Amino acid sequence: MQITKRLEDALVKLYNAFHNNRLNPEDCTACAVGNILDNHDSWKHLSDKHGSLQLNYIGQVHQNLGRKFNGYTPAELLQIEKVFLDACGFKTPLCHYNPKPINPTESDNLFNGLSAVVDLLCTLDKVDNVMDYSKLFEQENGEPVYHLETFLT
Repeated sequence: MQITKRLEDALVKLYNAFHNNRLNPEDCTACAVGNILDNHDSWKHLSDKHGSLQLNYIGQVHQNLGRKFNGYTPAELLQIEKVFLDACGFKTPLCHYNPKPINPTESDNLFNGLSAVVDLLCTLDKVDNVMDYSKLFEQENGEPVYHLETFLT
């Protein structure tokens, strides 16, 4: 499967963040978009409400100028963040009275968020979801269609 450079870069950053405990939905430098953008928080100025899909004036200017941040448009970045927050159990847009998960950095919450983001990133780049393992269970005449090779001896 061929994937784009921006997708590969984003997947590596998100994978490393997840496994190094540097993925945090409540920190704009360590959330999905924060990690994709090299742990910078300047992206938060693209919208007035965290977790909203609505670009503010600054975000709209960048969008209209065709600017991209590590390959992603401002609108795509807002989509990524909303999907991440929603899948982690937050009610978006974030607000002090909206519900949020009891433990936002619990690994199951983060994995759900990460999985949703990977699915969106693959959709944006028009490639099959790299985390889709359903093909492993496909059968023809009761036999598996695909075979895994083990590296154990």
